[in-house]
Amino acid sequence: MARSETELSSVRATRAETIASASPSLQTAGESFVEITRQVAHFLEQIRARDGVLLLYLRHTSASLVIQEHADADVRTDLVTALKRLAPADAGWVHEVEGPDDMPAHIKSMLNGVGLHVPVIGGKMALGTWQGIYVAEHRERPHRRELILQFLGSCAAG
Repeated sequence: MARSETELSSVRATRAETIASASPSLQTAGESFVEITRQVAHFLEQIRARDGVLLLYLRHTSASLVIQEHADADVRTDLVTALKRLAPADAGWVHEVEGPDDMPAHIKSMLNGVGLHVPVIGGKMALGTWQGIYVAEHRERPHRRELILQFLGSCAAG
């Protein structure tokens, strides 16, 4: 390996023995970021996950999934403001059948995405110190949002 390339410090191989799934839902309170990190961690505890990958998928087109800072609530406030600036409700959208906030919500969802994957090491999500997992609600009114969680990897015997 050339010295300019990044060296892998600890390579481990794990055979994926388990596929575990859950389909939780949550109620949002309108345009906001709803943290779900604890609920996702609880899913991993329930299945006794060890090493693998966690896949998260949101079954909607007007909300999204993001990994963002969870230490300062001002960050989430500013993110809502930034997304409103990127896709304002009063931009003269053609699609307004479901209200003036619907088309901007679709654009925000497209920018953020509806799927995430997170490495799991030793039963814990390998998130950074300041990272949390959020459902970003892009509609002004409250909505019930459905997720699919899947873990692929090894689990403790039990």
